[in-house]
Amino acid sequence: MIYEEKTMKSDKIYEGKILNLRIDTIELPDKKYSKREIIEHPGSVGIIAITDDNCLILVKQYRKAAEDFLYEIPAGKLEVNEEPRETAIRELREETSYEANKLNYISEFYTSPGYCNEKIHLFLAEDIYITDLDPEPDEFIETVEFNINELINMINKGEIIDSKTIIGIYYVKDYLNKV
Repeated sequence: MIYEEKTMKSDKIYEGKILNLRIDTIELPDKKYSKREIIEHPGSVGIIAITDDNCLILVKQYRKAAEDFLYEIPAGKLEVNEEPRETAIRELREETSYEANKLNYISEFYTSPGYCNEKIHLFLAEDIYITDLDPEPDEFIETVEFNINELINMINKGEIIDSKTIIGIYYVKDYLNKV
């Protein structure tokens, strides 16, 4: 049996700078109707930036939605008509002042598909080097560096709680074990 939900009507409730909100009226497989609140997001990237000595570059920043400082891999929103690779290059530079000689696509995943269509495109940045570029003026970000064992320990202690970062760290742990 196919349990697909068919959209019968879609109402845009809010249009913002980084996201939109719509309410869809859907037909369920049993022919009943329901509503779904959907956050529309253009998508984003996450960059696992690894140094020559196998440390990861993270950013520490205050996140208002979480009301806390979080450790995260560098990341950012796709701009209009911007390819994920271009976004990854731009965001790595803006958030950390690093650039990469090697940037490889890893995978993509939804952040919260129950109510949001945001998809994160994950990249691995290697052979990285610091530039003289300044981060964005409206972002207050601290760049930090940890080795993989420290990061796994931080996850286990609940010090890293951002999902894209946890995914990235476990990817690199596996990657380093194969190299």
